[in-house]
This record gives sequence, C-alpha cells and structure tokens, in this order.
Amino acid sequence: MTDDQLSIDVLESVRTVALVGASNKPERASFRVMAFLKTCGYDVIPVNPILAGEELHGEQVVASLADIDKTVDMVDVFRRSDQAGEVIDEAIQIGAKAVWLQLGVYSPDAQKRAEDAGLKVVVNRCPKIDIPDLSIKTPSSFNA
Repeated sequence: MTDDQLSIDVLESVRTVALVGASNKPERASFRVMAFLKTCGYDVIPVNPILAGEELHGEQVVASLADIDKTVDMVDVFRRSDQAGEVIDEAIQIGAKAVWLQLGVYSPDAQKRAEDAGLKVVVNRCPKIDIPDLSIKTPSSFNA
C-alpha cells in the first residue's frame, strides 16, 4: 500500500481521534490541526497533562490516553520523536486502530511495535495537508 493510500484508508475509516500534544497556543500546529479535524467532523479528544481539565476547541483536555472513556480509532502524535514511543505504547494498550506520527516525528522501533500489534501507522504526514490534497472523505462529507 502506498503512503497516500494508507493516509486515505486511515482517515476515511476513523471517527474518534486522540490528539496527543494538544496545545492552546494558536501558533502551534497541533492547535490548528485539531480545529481543522473538528471542522471535518472527527471527534477529537485533546491530550496534554499540563492542560488537563481545561477546554480546547470545545473539548475537555485529558491528561493521558488512559483517561479517555471511549474507543479511540486514531492517536495523532504531536510529540518529539524521543517521546513518540511511549505514546505509541499507550495507543497499543488502549486498543487504538491507528497511530499518526506528524511531520518530523520518527520512532522506527515503536512504529514496528504498533504494526506488530495490528495498528496502521502513518509517518511524517499531516492530516490537515492530506485531507484536501488527497480528496479524502471525512465524517462531515458523509453527513452532507
């Protein structure tokens, strides 16, 4: 499967996204990507232990993936590469279907652990770029 096809497959099959590394700073990519995913109809749960309990884009921030009380389809990782492995291991533990490592985030060993656990792994891409560029059908397009 090509990288483009993997992005399409993941983004057209998920509904609930946990965004790890969510920021309340408008200049941060995670802030803008979360807002964009919500406009596309995804249920986005912001994850950031420092902001836990606050509200971001109308959603309550949780401290960790383990604090989410619903099924998470995809974990979108906005963390440094040296911290991505821990997030991926948590994604495996909560039963996520996919992990998405944002632009510049690499963790080959953790990526392999995720794939071995049956998760789809998208690396060095951004859904805010891929959705329009690849004409991906998002949840809001299904409701149109």
